[in-house]
Amino acid sequence: MGNIDDIVIANCYPSKKELQALNKINLQVLNLSISVIDELPEIFEKVLFGELQMNRGDINENIIRSTLTRVKYRGENFPIINAPEYIHRGDILVESSEYGHYAGEVQIAKKDMMNSGKTNVVGHMRKEEEFLIDVIKPWQKFEFTKM
Repeated sequence: MGNIDDIVIANCYPSKKELQALNKINLQVLNLSISVIDELPEIFEKVLFGELQMNRGDINENIIRSTLTRVKYRGENFPIINAPEYIHRGDILVESSEYGHYAGEVQIAKKDMMNSGKTNVVGHMRKEEEFLIDVIKPWQKFEFTKM
């Protein structure tokens, strides 16, 4: 968000596990905690957690679009694994191969909407972090951490 200079750990002595978790966070980009559906296929794990995401410069009122994964993983199969009737604010989306050249695109829903039946809902942002949807800027980089 560009306005945090220091991180203070509030307990006297952080555990080794807590320090290791902090060490994994890239403080140069926005980090979003997400939960994912059970038995998420490996290709979906790669596009969500193995890649740096970046919001497109042309803003969309419904979704935050990170299109770099659709370019890198062009030709990979993104089957429909979870396409509920409705998409909700904070849902993490990955376009299926049914969408052609959009296959593998990672998105975050800004508001509730109908699903075409081709969009996979693969996870959801942590409720306490959903306010970040409204502050992600064009071209801003972000990444996901699994809860």
